[in-house]
Amino acid sequence: MREMAKKAVLIGCNYPGTKAELKGCINDVWRMHKCLIHKYGFSDKDITVLIDTDHSYTQPTGKNIRSAMSRLVRSAQPGDVFFVHYSGHGTRLPAETGEDDDTGYDECIVPTDMNLITDEDFRDFVEKVPKSCRITIVSDSCHSGGLIESAKEQIGDSTKEGGQNSSPGFKNFLPRAVDTEIPSELCHQYKSGIGEKDVELHHVNHRYVKNRSLSLSTLIDILKQKTGKDDIEIGKLRPTLFDIFGEDASPKVKNFIKFVLNKLQGGESGGHSGILGLVSNLAQGLLEYKLHDSDEEYENPVKSAPETYAISTKSDIVDGGILLSGCQTDQTSADASPNGNSEEAYGAFSNAIQAIIAEKDGVVTNREVILKARKKLHRQGYSQKPGLYCSDNHVDASFIC
Repeated sequence: MREMAKKAVLIGCNYPGTKAELKGCINDVWRMHKCLIHKYGFSDKDITVLIDTDHSYTQPTGKNIRSAMSRLVRSAQPGDVFFVHYSGHGTRLPAETGEDDDTGYDECIVPTDMNLITDEDFRDFVEKVPKSCRITIVSDSCHSGGLIESAKEQIGDSTKEGGQNSSPGFKNFLPRAVDTEIPSELCHQYKSGIGEKDVELHHVNHRYVKNRSLSLSTLIDILKQKTGKDDIEIGKLRPTLFDIFGEDASPKVKNFIKFVLNKLQGGESGGHSGILGLVSNLAQGLLEYKLHDSDEEYENPVKSAPETYAISTKSDIVDGGILLSGCQTDQTSADASPNGNSEEAYGAFSNAIQAIIAEKDGVVTNREVILKARKKLHRQGYSQKPGLYCSDNHVDASFIC
């Protein structure tokens, strides 16, 4: 009889040499790598590591992350256990401007090449995992609460678990200093709510604290540097991502472009000043070529795309998959170091998980991980609230396996 397989994909993005640079994400990966082997019985050969600080490892680009996760899913056999850990920036891709087909916000992780991976992409991966298998995803990134689209919220701001049912609050909608390191002498000001910018994660004993949230302005600046184009704007992000990455772009981005092209081919571009007007000025033939230039690593989702691009193409609650998020959808997660030493930096949520595993010798449920992490982070001065998103039967299941 075949023995149950345990496989993992660990992703760390420190974005070295860029405006988005972080310090603790690679450390998170290696701590989890050690934990999986020594606490949960994973074999090193079954753990895929993607990091951007050592070119001897696979780089965590959008294409490589999707490929690694697709290989994980394709290898599934009944009873297998899968684990994915992501440490890096998160962002929220807003609606494109000027059209009634606006897509709304997409929660995304940010690969090292800025080739965003959306919440719907994660849902698609999870739905391909056989029901007899288990896949747990830990995302220590900002805006991670909605990372599996339509997953049921078990512990979060809309639930009463652990007394954590507070509304997001006005402060969470203020502009955040998402690209700024906070000097230790200013941390007490931010913790007290003083100052123009609210980054909601500061601790007086940390000399280095930074949001794991990539602002749209920084994303645009990096894309401008990458392409040499100066006309990239918030309302042009999806076409820009597709123009840069083509077939390797997010399936949701490709579906959006497919929808726009269908409208253009139907003669609906006249008089539009928003996204249709934008795309009509791009090389339509090149867009179509990229859409049909399929990649063998993963399926091309636009071949069967619907004629209309709905605000959410899927509404049913997803049954598979377990997401443990570092914060709520509208919150930020912390990249921190007690003494400012990058060798000791970590994600606050990842660090809390490691402490909980050590305390419980690895025997802990998904519910316990989140509730204990919330208490630890609160005691340490962080306001981020980790969340649990999964079906009812996974709430009190053991963490990972």
